[in-house]
Amino acid sequence: MILQTRIDYRLLHGQVIYVWTNYLSVDAILVANDKVANDIFQKRMMSLAKPVGVKIIFKTIEESIEAINSGKTDNYNLYIIVENVEDAYKLYKGTKLIDKINLGLSSKKENSKNIAKSIYIDKEEEKLLVEMAKNGVFVNVKQAPGDEDKDILNLV
Repeated sequence: MILQTRIDYRLLHGQVIYVWTNYLSVDAILVANDKVANDIFQKRMMSLAKPVGVKIIFKTIEESIEAINSGKTDNYNLYIIVENVEDAYKLYKGTKLIDKINLGLSSKKENSKNIAKSIYIDKEEEKLLVEMAKNGVFVNVKQAPGDEDKDILNLV
């Protein structure tokens, strides 16, 4: 069962690994990222930080879609982490099982606007987020579990 998909340009870090996994009772983390899935060093480094009792899986976006659609992830309380809005959108389009997206951290880039603390999106990302939200995906901005839930449709 997919508990949540988080967009976070840092992928795995303390807040994700310890705060969110405990809050959501996660037993598996899927890092869906083409670059990391093919980088042994990054996978090893991220694996060192994983909590005891939590499985960590690294897959490309396409492999992630295949795994989710095949049912291989159904027995886990799964937390998916992607690096950017485009990757979250690809998962959403490829699986139809993504119903909660948490926009956690995104870096400032050219032509992006700040919509919340540490959240920057450009026009294309805004379009994708709004499309997902209008099609039944709960897209929120929330860096940590104790923060206020901010619906993306109220921020753009």
